[in-house]
Amino acid sequence: MKEKLIKWRKEPSVVRVEKPTRLDRARSLGYKAKQGHVVTRIKISRGKRQRPLIKKGRRSKNRRRKKIVGKSYQWIAEERIARKYKNMEVLNSYEVGKDGKYHWFEVLLIDPQHPRIQKDTRTKWITNPANRRRAFRGLTSAGKSSRGLRNKGKGAEKIRPSLGANRRRAK
Repeated sequence: MKEKLIKWRKEPSVVRVEKPTRLDRARSLGYKAKQGHVVTRIKISRGKRQRPLIKKGRRSKNRRRKKIVGKSYQWIAEERIARKYKNMEVLNSYEVGKDGKYHWFEVLLIDPQHPRIQKDTRTKWITNPANRRRAFRGLTSAGKSSRGLRNKGKGAEKIRPSLGANRRRAK
């Protein structure tokens, strides 16, 4: 693994790969080795997600110890890939490596216009217009997790359908 990370560090941020590094994980997330399915690896820089340092006055939040994290690195990776591959939809993603400076994720993409995808009953759902740009709307697994949608019941009253919708309802 160490040799792989050394090699990956020298590569560009986004790389299209022939086959998944973790085949078992990719298949469990919906990957099939057929036309219309694409696997990409993305390198994301770690850190830099803290409050800006306040240099004047005494304020309660002055020392910025707490990281302000709205999205997971994985969700950010999916969004970046979706921006690069505009004609594809993000199916899912998983982590393949991490060191002191970078995170690497493999993102599974599907081409909704591909005839093989449109004919297959298991992947046809992604051609529906309601699933367009799903990475940006937090509809992938990483997005749902960051939005807090893994919790149900007590303590999770304000997260559905979304935080914004709940704020609007409160007014």
